[in-house]
Amino acid sequence: MSSSRFQPKALLTSLLISYLISGILLLFLSFAVWKMQISEQMTGTLILGVYALSCLVGGFASARLIRSRRFFWGLLTGLLYVLVLVAVSWLFGQEESRYSSRLIPIVICCAVSGMIGGIAG
Repeated sequence: MSSSRFQPKALLTSLLISYLISGILLLFLSFAVWKMQISEQMTGTLILGVYALSCLVGGFASARLIRSRRFFWGLLTGLLYVLVLVAVSWLFGQEESRYSSRLIPIVICCAVSGMIGGIAG
């Protein structure tokens, strides 16, 4: 796969990798929060870190799979990660006012992490 044209299979694979990493890390985080009684503010920061690491790995994967315009594909992976995250949160009735205050930092974090992963890939 060395063409720079849109490759949905590679992009979906990188998103699946991102969400797999998220699931595993959030499982460990939930256990840590339960055992160590971490504050809500610290938990929010750690969740943002999970998102960042997941998008970094996803951007790296997309760059490795597509092999051209890595910066762009990493960015797109990060943005699609957030889009799916917001869509699922909306479908499950997440409070919009509480979530929207964190949305801009989440979008920036995921986009930048995806780009860095794409560059590194």
